[in-house]
Amino acid sequence: MKENNFKTPKINKIEVHLNPCYKSLTFTISKHYKRVFMSTSKSKNLIHSIWNFLGSVKLTIALLVILALVSVLGTLIPQQIDPLEFQGKIHPRLFYLIYSLDMFDLYHSLWFKFIIASLALNLIVCSIIRFPGTWKRFSTVPRPDREKPFESLPPEHSFIVNKNLDDTASATEIFLKTHCKNLIKKKSKEQCFFYCEKGRYSNFGVYLVHLSVLVIIIGGLLGAFFGFEAYVTIPEGKTVNSVTLIKGGIPLALGFEIRCDEFNVSFYDNGTPKEFRSELTFLSERKDVEKKTLLVNHPVNYKGIKFYQASYGAASIKKIHLKIKENGSENKAAIIEAEQGNPELLPQGEGQFMISEIKDNFMNMLGPAVKISIRPKNGPEKDFWIFRNYESISKRFPKLIESSPRLNPSSFKPYVFSLEGFDYNYYTGLQVNKDPGVSIVWAGCFLMVCGFFVTFYSSHRRIWVRISIEKTGLEVKVAGTSSKNPVGLKRNIENIINGLKTILA
Repeated sequence: MKENNFKTPKINKIEVHLNPCYKSLTFTISKHYKRVFMSTSKSKNLIHSIWNFLGSVKLTIALLVILALVSVLGTLIPQQIDPLEFQGKIHPRLFYLIYSLDMFDLYHSLWFKFIIASLALNLIVCSIIRFPGTWKRFSTVPRPDREKPFESLPPEHSFIVNKNLDDTASATEIFLKTHCKNLIKKKSKEQCFFYCEKGRYSNFGVYLVHLSVLVIIIGGLLGAFFGFEAYVTIPEGKTVNSVTLIKGGIPLALGFEIRCDEFNVSFYDNGTPKEFRSELTFLSERKDVEKKTLLVNHPVNYKGIKFYQASYGAASIKKIHLKIKENGSENKAAIIEAEQGNPELLPQGEGQFMISEIKDNFMNMLGPAVKISIRPKNGPEKDFWIFRNYESISKRFPKLIESSPRLNPSSFKPYVFSLEGFDYNYYTGLQVNKDPGVSIVWAGCFLMVCGFFVTFYSSHRRIWVRISIEKTGLEVKVAGTSSKNPVGLKRNIENIINGLKTILA
């Protein structure tokens, strides 16, 4: 067999010695392997291009610009409202676009989460790509006897000392140990070199900022996926064990119970609510666990869920205040607190009366009214209505009042009934939030502050000192480099030179 001078695959050697009918087969196999190799190479190039794109600064800037624009939209478009409230205020097509993109709850939409996840992926890939270079700068220790740092130094970076080399080197070493770290010394018969550095870990400041952003993103995503925002109304004395989600109106079980023991509201003189307070009890397995007082702007926390005082309202009427006076009598009017359905005695014992019905707005125009049913000792029962604002009603509708005895508050002689007001049973309206990522977000903010401090207020400084024997004496030269802040480096070198002059003088 003749030797083949070309470095070809074994299959080409077989190709030379086989008959022609097999050459085409071998050529086909060779072409097949070539296509496989080329396709593999193309796939590697594609993966490499995608990897570089994911780690590019341009992608970071683009994602940050998109986030800024989206945040502006989230400010302009009302969030977490009923879309129907906003429907008639804008063009139908624009409303459909906003609704279909879930912009009424933009920060919980899937596409917003995708943008956040893309930014997180970009930061991770960017950090991985650039970390080897940073680690090399961190771990590499240059030789102390390098001559390049001392080239083209200004005259003020050197001075002459009239001492021997050993004493000067010892004093310089002691001085540098107090000003720098990782001091390295190299000495020869005619020269002595020192190398030290400061702020070595400042190279990782940017990674601390990247980590803080990732921690904040993780905290935000945890809140978006595992948190919720809901509301609940609890009448006084009642207990609930679930809340209603703001988005979708779906009930959600809490795993424990809440009871509103009491609700109090106080008002200013003009009728504006001054303060409202809910006395809440949290129960587990129908047993009281913890009592808390809930005020406006003072939320309470229970099992990682925050409760905010959001609203209140009248759930039912607790007591009705009535004034009963005898016509033509000098006796004072009797004030009675009655409840619906409970019989009460008339002032002189002539019988009983009972409030049988209550109207918030009688006939949708006459205001609050209650129906009085009287059972006298002698005579038939009598029913009639009394009103909260009887005087103004009688002036507005005199014929209506005169023609209907059932609207006359003095229908049962000799008494005149008047409605003074109501005591209500209130309900408390609570906003309920759970965000398991809040503590993580705060940790990320703390890391970000530390990262910015390391990045902007520290630098990696390297200092070289060379002591060499010259004709005029010992020449001391000081040189240095810094990753940033050249003004600080210059000041540091000046301090080292002045200190060395002082101890070597």
